[in-house]
Amino acid sequence: MSTAPKITENTLVDLSDAAPLRLVDAPQSLLKQCLIGPETSIHTLIERFNARAEQIGIVVDEQQRLLGTVTDGDLRRGMLRGVTTDAPVREIMNTAPRTLSVDQPRDDITNYMRHERVRHLPIVDFAGRAVDLITLDKLLGPAPQPYPVVIMAGGEGTRLRPLTEHTPKPMLDVGGQPILETIIRRCAAAGFSDFHISVNYRADVIKHHFGNGRPLGVDISYLDEMTPLGTAGPLGQLPTGLTTPVLVLNGDILTKMDPARVVEFHRDAGAAATMGVREYEFQIPYGVVDIDDNEIRGLREKPVSRQFINAGIYVLDQAALDLLPRDSASDMPSLFTACRAAGLKTLAFPIREYWVDIGHIDDYRRANEDYPVIF
Repeated sequence: MSTAPKITENTLVDLSDAAPLRLVDAPQSLLKQCLIGPETSIHTLIERFNARAEQIGIVVDEQQRLLGTVTDGDLRRGMLRGVTTDAPVREIMNTAPRTLSVDQPRDDITNYMRHERVRHLPIVDFAGRAVDLITLDKLLGPAPQPYPVVIMAGGEGTRLRPLTEHTPKPMLDVGGQPILETIIRRCAAAGFSDFHISVNYRADVIKHHFGNGRPLGVDISYLDEMTPLGTAGPLGQLPTGLTTPVLVLNGDILTKMDPARVVEFHRDAGAAATMGVREYEFQIPYGVVDIDDNEIRGLREKPVSRQFINAGIYVLDQAALDLLPRDSASDMPSLFTACRAAGLKTLAFPIREYWVDIGHIDDYRRANEDYPVIF
């Protein structure tokens, strides 16, 4: 457990976006890395989240009094509400976070955090100033994740020819190892151990490389597609009666997203099917005219359009899997449409971390350039 920084009446924090945070009279600490002001932009917060493991902002005033916190969940909920990244963090912060007083005993802090499912716990002094930060991950390390992971790796990758002439797309080298190995290692580091890989094109290459998964400290089995079954069809080969959600990942996606977070989001919300989505924006190269019943209502010069796109990451309950046809092709959009028609709860999980779909040569080149910096 970290030692609380020494706080005096003269201790101030530089809270401007332009300057790095300075905690005067205090040693380096996890808390210092997480301090932000209420006017800090969401864009700045995202940059800080991407630069460190701890996904929390401790919002304080100039006297370091705690005003609120911004977690990964707060950020994603704000994105779904349409809050833009140039907005200040006060628009999405939790103004009543759980805290612990400096004079409270900490003997049972681990049990409390586990029971209340609290990842981060700010410590405040008698004046309400933030003086320390305790994280459950630091106390316990990654928790085992009892959820199966299915990785879709059966596609031919025709848009990446000639690279995929003899190599399946998920086995292309990025950063010194196959894309698929990076996906498995990142999931394993987050506590996942039960993997099922859907294979079709050049399945022998994948099976020979990974085997049963033991060298990576995981268990791997294979879902063999005798014919291509689409982005959802292979899931019909899973055993029925699963009691836990299933995490499904496309085998050509590289992302820094913590896979445990999307499962937690799905489970906490009581969803039957959750889709990871990525915000995509593009500028219309012309002036746009808004028309209603032939009357011009407005003019917008080259506006930027923002949409959420399917990011190839899903969490599915058995109720959703039951809607899949057995041994026939099916895709994810059709499955989500069927879930909605059946009255099942379907949700979107915004992915704000690094994400790239290696579908074209340019994407593959960019991933190799990014890998040493991002991963």
